[in-house]
Amino acid sequence: MHEPVLLAATIESLNIRPDGVYVDCTYGRGGHTREILKWIGHGGRVLAIDRDLSAIEAGRKSLIDDRLELIYERFSNVGKLLESRQLREKVDGILMDLGVSSPQLDNADRGFSFRADGPLDMRMDRAQGITAAEWLAAASESELRTCFRELGEERYSGRIARRIIEARRRDPIVTTLDLVAIIKRAVPASNARINPATRTFQAIRLKINAELEELSNGLRQASDCIGVGGRIVVIAFHSLEDRIVKRYFRNLCRAPFADLPHTDGPRFCLLTRKPLRPPDEEVERNPRARSARLRVLERIA
Repeated sequence: MHEPVLLAATIESLNIRPDGVYVDCTYGRGGHTREILKWIGHGGRVLAIDRDLSAIEAGRKSLIDDRLELIYERFSNVGKLLESRQLREKVDGILMDLGVSSPQLDNADRGFSFRADGPLDMRMDRAQGITAAEWLAAASESELRTCFRELGEERYSGRIARRIIEARRRDPIVTTLDLVAIIKRAVPASNARINPATRTFQAIRLKINAELEELSNGLRQASDCIGVGGRIVVIAFHSLEDRIVKRYFRNLCRAPFADLPHTDGPRFCLLTRKPLRPPDEEVERNPRARSARLRVLERIA
């Protein structure tokens, strides 16, 4: 069974009330949602969101609970969802567990993993948008280079972009291992622990799913909808995501009331000066937790 990352720290950070309203913005396979349900009472409520329809369908079959509502939607629309349910500023906790879920990585047909051969898809929501293969077939060398450098922080972005352009002139790049082979020819051999395709795959996935834009929009809506005393908990897995969360949280804690001219205090308090990291024993059990960083924000007024 899929093990949710930083489960104990997440539950503690949410400071769950038995009658509270909680939003899991990234349901996945429901690990965090299941645990939240254990901590709330009959008067509590959980809204679980995912843009991956297969995750929602799996949840509807495996997790039946009157206190739970499963919603097929992007979490960048969390404000609209809460507004339509008259829950604006009545939410006690919002969780975002970013990145790819284990079921998505483990299913070669989704195209997220560079370790198994499968179609180059990489879409979180397979009902919308273009696939990674379609983007690779159409993007210019400059677009490829910029994507790999900025979203993957890839040192050899230019070399990889050139190799992709050369390769696609001969044959379409349609599978994950097609792309891995191209990257390996472009990147000098090294003894580094990470696979040479890691950063490029990350960059393409972020691009295809507009993940950083989704995160920025989701954070803004979450902070608009959380109630006084409520907490926003975010688990990030790489520096680009974590930087966005860190800066947004810090800016909120400095911001004065915009709508109350006679007050000048912040509405939010940062509860994690430094991000919480998984303990060694969790990383041993679940190596994918290694890069996880958890940050917590509380609305105080």
